[in-house]
Amino acid sequence: MDEHTLWERCVAFHGHACGGLTIGFKAALYAAELLELTFSPDEQVVCVSENDACGVDAIQVILGCSVGKGNLLFRMRGKQAFSFYSRTTGRSVRLCLRPRPGEMTREESFAYYQSQKPCDLFDAMPVRFPLPEPARLFRSVTCSCCGESTAESMIRMQDGKPLCLDCFVPYDRFHV
Repeated sequence: MDEHTLWERCVAFHGHACGGLTIGFKAALYAAELLELTFSPDEQVVCVSENDACGVDAIQVILGCSVGKGNLLFRMRGKQAFSFYSRTTGRSVRLCLRPRPGEMTREESFAYYQSQKPCDLFDAMPVRFPLPEPARLFRSVTCSCCGESTAESMIRMQDGKPLCLDCFVPYDRFHV
């Protein structure tokens, strides 16, 4: 699929064209180029995003990474940085957006990002942590307090009863 068509699909998914979407678009294209990635129908491609901004939508459209499949993970750091992994080849790369040159209006920023090649926007570097494990399936446990079904990994025991995170009262003697 050509870049223009991919861009239009990203805009349709996101709802509008913006600089943030462009950042994710360029990051996905660059990762695809560097790691020889294509759309991931399952968990072959993994993206760990350090933000939850507009660009993540483009990564979903282009590379098939999604929260539901378990191959789009968030490690919130407030950075325009994305770590991409190929489970097929074992290769990975972290792409971190370089600072823009000077102050720009929103329109100027959009035009700047649109005009740049991906390799000119991002520093490509080794990833900072190993490939996350594939998504697990957990059995459901009923919370003793609210009665709602909860993934076993999110249950806490209190007074011998399973509680969801909303009903669990944490113990912290230093919390004021």
